[in-house]
Amino acid sequence: MKKLFAVFIFSFIFCSSKAQKLKDFADSIRVANEIPELTYAVFTSDSIISTSTLGYHRADLKTEESKAKTTDFLHLGSNTKAITGFIAGYLTENKKISWTTKFYELFPEWKTSANPVYLNITLADLLSHRARIKPFNSGAEFQTLPKFTGNKSEQRKEFAKYLLSHDPVGDNDEPYNYSNAGYSIAALMLEKASGKTWEVLIDEVLGKKLKLSYKIGWPNRNDENQPWGHLLEHNLLTPLPASTSYNLNLIEPAGDISMPLDDYVKFIQLNLSGLKGKDNFLKATTYNYLHYGIDKYSIGWLNVNASGKHLTEHAGSAGTFYAYTLINKDKNIAYIIIANSATEKSLKGIFTLLEKLIKSTES
Repeated sequence: MKKLFAVFIFSFIFCSSKAQKLKDFADSIRVANEIPELTYAVFTSDSIISTSTLGYHRADLKTEESKAKTTDFLHLGSNTKAITGFIAGYLTENKKISWTTKFYELFPEWKTSANPVYLNITLADLLSHRARIKPFNSGAEFQTLPKFTGNKSEQRKEFAKYLLSHDPVGDNDEPYNYSNAGYSIAALMLEKASGKTWEVLIDEVLGKKLKLSYKIGWPNRNDENQPWGHLLEHNLLTPLPASTSYNLNLIEPAGDISMPLDDYVKFIQLNLSGLKGKDNFLKATTYNYLHYGIDKYSIGWLNVNASGKHLTEHAGSAGTFYAYTLINKDKNIAYIIIANSATEKSLKGIFTLLEKLIKSTES
C-alpha cells in the first residue's frame, strides 16, 4: 500500500512539473509574440490533461484587475460554425429538418427571384460550403451591400434573399468554397424549420439544455472588464473598444459566439465522446456526420479521414481574436488555443505552442 501511495505521489509531482513547464513555455510564447491574453487546454473526452490562462485583457492595461481569468469569455470566430452545425444536428435528430432539405422547399415563394443555380441547394450544401455562395469573409464585401432593416434575424433574412438573387462563386476546381454568408442562409433554414430564431436556438441548446455559458458578440460588448480584441494600427497592437461599429450581425451564425474556455472545452468533449461512439446530447452517428460525413470539409469541421489518421480542426478569427481547435479521434485527445490577437506574430506563437502541446502529450 505504501509503495502504491509513493508511486501516486511521484506521478502527481511529475505531472504537476510537466504542466508547469508547459505553462511557462506558453507564457514565454505569449510575451515573445505580443499576445495580450492566451489560453489553452489539452484534454480527452472525460478529463483535462493540461490547461492555463495567461496574460491580460488589454495590451495597454496590465493591472491586477485586467489579469486574464479562467472565467474570461473569448471570441470563437468561425469556430461558431461547429456550434451552428451542432444545432442543425439537434434539429435533424428531432425531425424538424434533414441534411438533404432543399432551401426552396422551405421558401418556395422566393423561387421567382432566385438565381437558377441555387434552386437545388440543401442544408448540407450550405453548411459544408458546397452551395457556391459568395464568401463575405472580408469587410470590403459588406460595404457593397444595401442597408437591411429590422432585428438581426430579419436582417439576415434580407441578406439571404439578396445573396440568392445574385451570382454565385465562379466555377472552379476547389472541393469547397468557404462562405460565411452560406451559414447565414443555413441558419435561416433552421429558423424556418424550428419556428425559432438562431439566437433562441443557441440559448435553448447551449444555455438551457447543456448549461454552458456563452455570449453573442465581442466579450467586452456588455462588460468592459472582459477581454478586448486587438488590431494592428500603425504597427501598434491596439485594443478594440466595445463601442466599435465593427459587428458581425449578418454572419453571426458563422462566427460570433464567445465562450469561457472551460465551457468551450465541455462542448468539444461532447464531440470527442460522440466520435468515440458514445451517444450523449446527440447520437454518435450524428457526431460522425458532423465531422466526417463529407470529405475535406463536413459540417463546421475540416477533416483528414484516412486509415489510422482521423483528425478534425477549425480556426476562427474576425481579425481581433484567434481560436484554434484540433480533435484527434484515434487518440481521444483535443487541443484548444485562443488568443485576443490575430496578428501574424500571434499566429506564429499559437502554432508554436500547438506543436509543443502535441509533442508533450502524444510522444
